[in-house]
Amino acid sequence: MQIGILGLGLIGGSLGYDLRSQGHHVLGVSRKQSTCETAVALGSVDEASVEMNLLTAAELVFICTPIGLIVPQVEQLIHHLPQATIVTDVGSVKAPIVEAISPLWENFVGGHPMAGNTDSGIESAQRNLFVGRPYVLTPEAKTPKGAIAVVEEIVRSLGANIYYCQPQQHDLAVSWISHLPVMVSSSLVAACISETDPNVLQLAQNLASSGFRDTSRVGGGNPELGVMMAQYNRQALLGSLQQYRRNLDELINLIEQENWSALETKLKATQQARPNFVD
Repeated sequence: MQIGILGLGLIGGSLGYDLRSQGHHVLGVSRKQSTCETAVALGSVDEASVEMNLLTAAELVFICTPIGLIVPQVEQLIHHLPQATIVTDVGSVKAPIVEAISPLWENFVGGHPMAGNTDSGIESAQRNLFVGRPYVLTPEAKTPKGAIAVVEEIVRSLGANIYYCQPQQHDLAVSWISHLPVMVSSSLVAACISETDPNVLQLAQNLASSGFRDTSRVGGGNPELGVMMAQYNRQALLGSLQQYRRNLDELINLIEQENWSALETKLKATQQARPNFVD
């Protein structure tokens, strides 16, 4: 199958590796010529160009640009595609993207692989990134069944676990488990560096270990991506942040009141709930 990838970063480059390993002919497009050359040299794509017309021959195109570029890039891309071409994206916000692209392109299937890390760029791409990871598809009622079937088949071949939901449901869910953690993690780091005693701050930096590393990891990610999460999933994220603030205020009150039994009850409840989210 001829598969196009628009945007050759971590996700796009990783898709390229896995799709090529299965015998697909992968066409890549990037804004930078140097990225195109690197992607070909690394073996992530068969061909690469800064020109979108390279994707004219693609039967399926993955849009792997930053969230804010997905819609404008698709608006340009569709002038180069036959009507039968299937288009899907990997954006971490779905409702505004699906609402904007569906009227423009009948064979569009919204998607979001829950995979990746804080690195970015084609050099960060890796093989088997999607194995065992959730991959959400958000087709609408009018989305052609054939287009959905093609995207589902490719996603399953990546070793990912497919979930179907409405775009709005997706955005509410990821506001809790993806976008909120970025903001909380960032605020944790910001709180720590607000320490005014330089000796204490230095000591804290020297002592920071696995606990701090785990809870601060996503706060060290791409700032541009964090801003786009907030911009394009604003209402859902605000709701999650406000609920988080209420829970934080509750913990503050329990500690101020020295209500250790209630605090233990609270911590036991979260200890028991955590396995429902992660292994």
